[in-house]
Amino acid sequence: MYRNAPHAVGACAVLALAIVLGLSSTAAALPLISEVFYDAVGSDDGQSFVEIYGAPGTVLDGFVIEGVNGSNGAATHNLTLTGTIPGDGVFLLADSASGGSTSVVGADLILDFDFQNGPDSIRLLAADASVLDAVGYGVFGPDDVFAGEGDAAEDGPAGSSLARLFADVDTNDNAVDFVVGVPTPGDVALAVPEPSTAMLLGVGLIGLGHAGRRRRRPISGGGPHPPL
Repeated sequence: MYRNAPHAVGACAVLALAIVLGLSSTAAALPLISEVFYDAVGSDDGQSFVEIYGAPGTVLDGFVIEGVNGSNGAATHNLTLTGTIPGDGVFLLADSASGGSTSVVGADLILDFDFQNGPDSIRLLAADASVLDAVGYGVFGPDDVFAGEGDAAEDGPAGSSLARLFADVDTNDNAVDFVVGVPTPGDVALAVPEPSTAMLLGVGLIGLGHAGRRRRRPISGGGPHPPL
């Protein structure tokens, strides 16, 4: 009854390793825009933020957050970033209030900005001005300029934000990747949590052990080999 148990355990271990490695390879290139909040209830002053998810230690000096006007394609904002993505992988750019402070808790950088409601777009540019990521939101007419990816995300009601379903996954379609919800600055969901080295090593060793058990043992003499 339990004859195939070692085979099942080994197969599951190898499959688990393949899934972990396979899913890790599907995670999008980082950094990405993971959440934007541009329309607070009442005044936006000191409320808005752009959240960026990326590899901890990534230096963002010279990177730019750009606002793109949906009516004519002109840049409404060019916000030059400074600083490094912290250990949790979340970098938070917050709008400054008139006094220079912000209501956004945990901000890594405070600049003065106020993105327009949709249809508009927000882009993340590298220091060489190449586009790393973009999200367009709202209903774009035939004469409007969409600077996002795929189809536009929904333009939610005041007080809601646009957040990625998974901060580390980009399908290049804003309508698929972003959902309207309660603002959660600094808090992200990940599709592929980083596997620990110990876990990968353990799973790999189990798979190797299974492979060793399946290897044919040498048979002395010239007779036929018995089935394994």
